Amino acid sequence: MDRTVEAAALAGSKAATDLSFLGLFLNADLIGKTVIILLVLASFWSWAIIIEKLMRLRRLQARANEFEDMFWSGGSLDDLYDRVGATPPCPMTAMFSAAMREWRRSSAKGLAIAGQVKAGLQSRIERVMGVTFGRELDRLERYMSFLASVGSTAPFIGLFGTVWGIMNSFHAIAATKNTSLAVVAPGIAEALFATALGLVAAVPAVIAFNKINSELARYAGRLEAFSHEFNAILSRQLEERG
Repeated sequence: MDRTVEAAALAGSKAATDLSFLGLFLNADLIGKTVIILLVLASFWSWAIIIEKLMRLRRLQARANEFEDMFWSGGSLDDLYDRVGATPPCPMTAMFSAAMREWRRSSAKGLAIAGQVKAGLQSRIERVMGVTFGRELDRLERYMSFLASVGSTAPFIGLFGTVWGIMNSFHAIAATKNTSLAVVAPGIAEALFATALGLVAAVPAVIAFNKINSELARYAGRLEAFSHEFNAILSRQLEERG
């Protein structure tokens, strides 16, 4: 009877020595599979966010270059607004369109005359551009918190999977009373696999978060500089009308 149990245990341990990625996943228990699935999903979703953010920032920088070329070409601001005001393709044009709408609304009512009224108009334009800037920046920063969360939590989730795999190895040793490599290898391999997945998910997320965050800060600085320049232009035009 004892020989039969021991033979069955050894047979089971040999069947569980498939150390491929798929084999490790299939041979893991429910908790081990849950950890692996969570880390794989987090990694895929992180890469989707990273690719989308980098491509979007590249497009926005290109569109900002095109808009600034048109803006500083010396043409009429009203003509430029008529071309891009209806459907602004980027945050910079959205800020410009919001400011020009307020400008036209006030000019149509004949408000840009008295000194106090002109100061109020310029203040409203600054607030409108500030609100548009904040809204557009919030859209750009969407899902950045997910990257930060993956970068900070994925190693600990992998560490939990590591501890769980080692515990399974000790349970296998206790059950079979055998310390051979065939008994402990599946649990140790599962533990190392969870550690590797945690790092695979966390390292790109941290690097991409820092990279994208710096790109967003640079782009936000560009938008703020445009806002100051545009307000200076409006201020000069208000003084000329006065």
